[in-house]
Amino acid sequence: MTDTRSKALSVPPARLRSRHWLVLISFFILVVIPPVITGWYMWTRAADRYISTVGFSVRTEEMGSAIEMLGGIAQLSGSSSSDTEILYKFIQSQELVARAEETLDIRAIWAKGNPEKDPVFAYHAPGTIEDLVTYWRRMVKVYNHDTGLLELQVEAFTPEDAHTIAELIYSESSDMINRLTSIARDDATRYARDELEKAVERLKAARETMTRFRNRTQIVDPSASVQSQMGLLSSLQLQQAETLIDLDIMQQTANLGDPRITQLQRRVDVIEDRIAQERKKLGIGTGDAAATGAFADLVGEFERLSVDQKFAEQTYTASMGAYDSAVAEAGRKSRYLAAHIRPTLAQASESPHRVTILMVTALFAFLIWAILVLAGYALRDRI
Repeated sequence: MTDTRSKALSVPPARLRSRHWLVLISFFILVVIPPVITGWYMWTRAADRYISTVGFSVRTEEMGSAIEMLGGIAQLSGSSSSDTEILYKFIQSQELVARAEETLDIRAIWAKGNPEKDPVFAYHAPGTIEDLVTYWRRMVKVYNHDTGLLELQVEAFTPEDAHTIAELIYSESSDMINRLTSIARDDATRYARDELEKAVERLKAARETMTRFRNRTQIVDPSASVQSQMGLLSSLQLQQAETLIDLDIMQQTANLGDPRITQLQRRVDVIEDRIAQERKKLGIGTGDAAATGAFADLVGEFERLSVDQKFAEQTYTASMGAYDSAVAEAGRKSRYLAAHIRPTLAQASESPHRVTILMVTALFAFLIWAILVLAGYALRDRI
């Protein structure tokens, strides 16, 4: 009984089996070798990269009028989130990459990492513009904070190159904001400028029409001419009345064959004929309202042209005031790029982060190995 129990409780000595050797070999291949290769590459082949940091924001400022500024209610400047988003996209755009390539030849700058020695981190020139944009987004990191501040970290294989690229990005960003400001001002004044141009053309047309009328009629102001003609007509009518009185007196006191009566009668006829001609000029009592050269028609045409000209002048004055107001309002609003961190010049290499990359590689290698081993044992238990 005792011998049987002792045999049952005895445990055979442990020994390595094929699956244990497989786990050890896989641990060496998947966990040990990748960090070793990564460490060898990072410390022997990966080129040092230097970082230039620049930080800026888009400021929007609305300048108040002189009265507002004296009253102390001028609006302070602030940042615009929409402008910041636009600038964020612009820094990562192909347009900026193309300008940087044209100005600085960034392909040559980033190829200094020696792609033959460091094929992972260096740029393989020449490549397409799409390849350059992809590499640009690796080397130029943009951080958009909720406060409207943008921070850039530009990497290159020399401190001077990183600083130069950062300066270029800041300069191009400032130019882009200035272009946006100019476009906004043009949009704000375009309608007023169009209306002003129409008013100018209308005023020119009205004045040209008035000039043609005066050249055709040889009359500067028909109203003044009418008043002059009316004065002449009144004078003739007065002379007519005086002459008729003299004629009546002469007919009562003198003989019928007196030559003075004939002279007065002839004077009356001449005055009546002149009055008829003057009335015809004025279009009075002729029976023909559309008589050629009638002053009434000329006055009507002149008054119509005068109304058109005055309306054109008033429209021009109003349009000029609206345009000046629009220009002043657009000039009060300005946007500019304000740098709170000027592009820095690095003194030491900050990238690549060799220790961090090595630790992350080792961690992921171990996790992958552990998952594979657990999956293998799970499959073994199910078979």
